[in-house]
Amino acid sequence: MQNIPLRQIRAVIAVCEEGSFTRAAERENATQSGISQHVAAVERALGVQLFERSAGGVAATPAGMRYYKSCVEAVGTLEHAAEQARALAGQVTGELRIGLMPTFTRAVLAPVLEDFVPRCPEVRLHIVEGYSGLLTEMVLGGDLDFAVVPAFEGTVGLKSRLLVRDREMLISGPRRGLTPLAPVRLKDCIPLKIVVPGPHNIRRRNLDTYFQTHGVEIAAMLEMDAMIATLEFVARSEWVTVLPSVISVNDIGKSELIVNPIVAPELHAEFVVIQPTRRTLSTHARMFLERFEAEVSHIHEVWDAAIGAPKQVPSPRMQSA
Repeated sequence: MQNIPLRQIRAVIAVCEEGSFTRAAERENATQSGISQHVAAVERALGVQLFERSAGGVAATPAGMRYYKSCVEAVGTLEHAAEQARALAGQVTGELRIGLMPTFTRAVLAPVLEDFVPRCPEVRLHIVEGYSGLLTEMVLGGDLDFAVVPAFEGTVGLKSRLLVRDREMLISGPRRGLTPLAPVRLKDCIPLKIVVPGPHNIRRRNLDTYFQTHGVEIAAMLEMDAMIATLEFVARSEWVTVLPSVISVNDIGKSELIVNPIVAPELHAEFVVIQPTRRTLSTHARMFLERFEAEVSHIHEVWDAAIGAPKQVPSPRMQSA
């Protein structure tokens, strides 16, 4: 069988993931005609059509998708072999580009950095804070080694694994009059004036489903994709928001923000680590993630100690102060 050069294989991978010869060329720092020639050469060598071309873009044929998956696995194996060689040589150097949501930068990130940076002084660390849509695009484009985002259906070019299943909490300010750490039913918190993410945010869809399924009546809703502003506004008003426990652990025992576990039923959010399918995580990326997961586990232990055994939910409806 004719050997197919790696650069041609990478061209096939790029076109499949980008759905466009133009975007594939930009990603591979090549010309569009060059990418087209590489793909055509692979199709001639295999004797099969890998892509359907149309005015709307490029889509892989069934044969093309099967070939893509095998190519991604092969390229990943090569990168993993190179990474193993570097690790055996004791090289923990290079760049590490990470994407995190505000959910994790507020309370999780600082303790992780406090440990990771002294351990890996030769690693050039770059962290981007953003919401799931931006971070996903950056991982697909190769601008990030990995990112932590809410669980979603999946996208060609990305692989993911579950990082954590986190409990959602009701966050309010002192004016709302709720007892700190007391369990609450959202449908009992009337009138419920709530700050939520925008409609393109994955967490927003999960919240809307919960509200509709469990009879939560919303008196007023404010869309805001700005975490610091959301927390500041909630702290100063009778408005509330719903956030995962990992972001609010530092509010335990403080008076600026009141945190209450949501019950009857509980509400959870799942977060995943996403990375390009064509890449393997470096040694320092795995070290960062191990420390990151350990810190998330520690935060859950803090919450378990703070909340304790399940408490009886008060039956009277809570009114705003």
